[in-house]
Amino acid sequence: MKRTIITVILLILIIGNIGAIDTGSYLFIEHLINISGPAAPELFDDGVIFTAPPDSRRTGIAFAHEGFAKIYWFQRLLVPEDQGPPPENAKEDRPTKYRDTGLLFYVYTPPATVSELGYRLIIDGLWSADPLNPRLAETPLGLAQSVVALPPKAPALPPLADMPGILTFSYRAPAGEKITVGGTFNGWDPFMYEMKEKSPGLYSLSLPLPPGTYHYMFYHRGERIPDPANTRRVYTKEGKIASEAVVK
Repeated sequence: MKRTIITVILLILIIGNIGAIDTGSYLFIEHLINISGPAAPELFDDGVIFTAPPDSRRTGIAFAHEGFAKIYWFQRLLVPEDQGPPPENAKEDRPTKYRDTGLLFYVYTPPATVSELGYRLIIDGLWSADPLNPRLAETPLGLAQSVVALPPKAPALPPLADMPGILTFSYRAPAGEKITVGGTFNGWDPFMYEMKEKSPGLYSLSLPLPPGTYHYMFYHRGERIPDPANTRRVYTKEGKIASEAVVK
């Protein structure tokens, strides 16, 4: 368990803020550290995971919709080594050693207006198409660029407060999942309110509540998830990020 926590903290520090993907998600972190090696770009949630061989000194990526004007640099994925249990007479914890996975990666969340992501790599200062991605196109200048086809964006979710005294929660996930919601309205009970799948992948629940301000989270596959469709965020007493909604 301790090793898992260290890994999570390490990856959050390495990855930083990458937009719509929840970098603190155990599902994302587990997926990332289990990538076997460099491969073609991979879609994950609303983002794209790019990987590259580790034999270059520095690898970057630039995107067509930004006019190739900004370079984003790949990072090396390090994970803690399993050093076994400490000696019984050890007075303090041993320093953690990290293992280089041999993977360079970058994670990018495309804007909603982009349906096809064109990009070029910068490998040790040289611009090129992605050698791991067979899909190619030409830039307006006749240069080869790599391309990732993006899935269509899901339509916007319905508003939270659709009528006085009613708070409607909506969440998108794969079909056939169990999604629950908890918050200040039920003592943060993660089991009390299960959302109904109104259509494949769209879960919804309406609760009658007195007027006031409420904080809430969704619970999915053992994770506490703020509402991705709600930009109003707060910190709970435990330091967790939660979503906020107002009932009038």
